[in-house]
Amino acid sequence: MTPTPTTAKETLSALLKHLKLSHMNHHWQALERQALEQSWSHAQFLLALCEHEASQRYHSRIQPALKEAKLPPAKAISNFDFSRCPNLNQATLAQLSQDPAWLSRGENLLLFGPSGVGKTHLAAAISRALIDLGARVKFCSATALVQQLQAAKADLKLLPALLKLDKYDLLVLDDISYVKKSEAETSVLFELIAHRYELRSLLITANHAFSAWDDIFADTTMTVAAVDRLVHHAVIIEIQADSFRQHRAKQRSQKQTDKTGQVN
Repeated sequence: MTPTPTTAKETLSALLKHLKLSHMNHHWQALERQALEQSWSHAQFLLALCEHEASQRYHSRIQPALKEAKLPPAKAISNFDFSRCPNLNQATLAQLSQDPAWLSRGENLLLFGPSGVGKTHLAAAISRALIDLGARVKFCSATALVQQLQAAKADLKLLPALLKLDKYDLLVLDDISYVKKSEAETSVLFELIAHRYELRSLLITANHAFSAWDDIFADTTMTVAAVDRLVHHAVIIEIQADSFRQHRAKQRSQKQTDKTGQVN
């Protein structure tokens, strides 16, 4: 028995609801009208439905993920000025941002370079691309996170705090060089590194290479142990460039000087 149009629509809505295709269920009738008006084929109609469902699911997932990650805004690989970093390997960065397999292996990414060369930009850009691919990411100031862990340790809750961070496939510690060299702070930083070793990934930015990390950790033994765990499974990228911020400040100053000269 052929179902009536009314029965077919009711059954289709019930099935879409049962299959948890909520966006299709809400919009298929509007798309059906558009398909009839524009003489779409059955395949075109089905494709439009699927694309709409996929798009809505993406946006429903991505907004909470970005809110949770707390990334610096407007940072992407596409708007990074590689012309100022001629020695930077774009292919490596593209691979890291487009293939999340390194996260499943608990590998690390370490970005070194002086202040103002774009370490934070690249860390945020890679994180954003990985979120698009389904990874859970948390972006933190290294000093702020260390202080939080220090407070948790004082309350005898350090392990629960570390376990809570395990839900993130990638934990970004920005500007680790600014962590104070005190036993209280650096001990919890070491415990974080040791806890995630070979299990969860870290992305760390630092102004100084490992040779200067004795300024971060309380003693050389802890420095060696921390570095050993970080580099065992890691990609290390050193950015050699002049400060972007200083360069832009000089450009603004020059423009202002030019304007003043024109007025005079």
